[in-house]
Amino acid sequence: MARRLTVLAACMLLAVSGTAVAQASVTRFRAGSSTDVTRPDWSGPAFTMNGSGAVVDASMRRAVDTIRGGSGTLDVVVLAGSTPASGSRTPECDAVIRLAGVNSCTTWVLTRAADGDDSRVNADIRNAEFVYFAGGDQCRYAAWKGTALQASVRSVVAKGGGAGGGSAGTHITSSIVYNGCGASVDSRTALADPYSSDITFTTGMFAWPDYGDTINDSHFVTRDRMGRLMAFTARAVNDGLTSHGAAWGVGVEEGGSLFLDRTGLATLYGQDAYVVLADHRPERAVPGEPLTYRGFKIWRLRPGSTFDFHSRPTTGYYLRDVDRGTPDADLYTP
Repeated sequence: MARRLTVLAACMLLAVSGTAVAQASVTRFRAGSSTDVTRPDWSGPAFTMNGSGAVVDASMRRAVDTIRGGSGTLDVVVLAGSTPASGSRTPECDAVIRLAGVNSCTTWVLTRAADGDDSRVNADIRNAEFVYFAGGDQCRYAAWKGTALQASVRSVVAKGGGAGGGSAGTHITSSIVYNGCGASVDSRTALADPYSSDITFTTGMFAWPDYGDTINDSHFVTRDRMGRLMAFTARAVNDGLTSHGAAWGVGVEEGGSLFLDRTGLATLYGQDAYVVLADHRPERAVPGEPLTYRGFKIWRLRPGSTFDFHSRPTTGYYLRDVDRGTPDADLYTP
């Protein structure tokens, strides 16, 4: 979802629904109850990773129901680095607040890295049971690494809550993040040089249970991103960014959502997704030269199917190669 921060949006005090409070570089919009839910325990964690910025009702509803254990209500916080260029300024909360079991939904728009240390932002996050990273620019989210916000989001998951996001928000929720801080990279560019200066990673921000060594990607089929995810995973292995010498790429198509439960089992909603495994060092991956990699293992997931990230499968995949920057045909079809 394209988002753009304007001076007007940062200074307006009234939202279309709920209430808004603006000060300095942060803006807060609240929908639903003005009082947070308090209870001693929750039944998560649960996670959602969406192929585009919009909330997918089915996976979000399941996350809400899982975390609250089927009873009571919970609070959601949406984190964004800018406001949408048009339409509602709180599209995620507009969708979330309509779901059964949601007490409130608060959107925080943060425009600087230092806003991750804002005490008001962190109080809302810590009092929430689910944190959703909006679409936009994951480079802004990666800049919050090392701020109080990082620890606050982790605390939500640790108490049995959850986290997720869409588009850029999906990227930031993997353990290895293509941070997009350079120019946006397409598949052809990434395969031609997996060490392009525009390909940079952030590690150590979040590491959800059973979801280690992952690199998320979004808008996957629509923007033909299989090739770049191959390049990302091959480079991650080559650079030693993974804990066991293997990198797992997870690409979700627009309209799709991958729900991950507390046991590490993922269920797909909406549209297709792909898991791409690079389980050895590439045959050739050096700066300025095209990638050669033999034997990417790829699983195609269809809506309703599952993938076990706790006990990761060793069968059911199809194989594809990349030879001097040129991938095999039919990357998306087994």
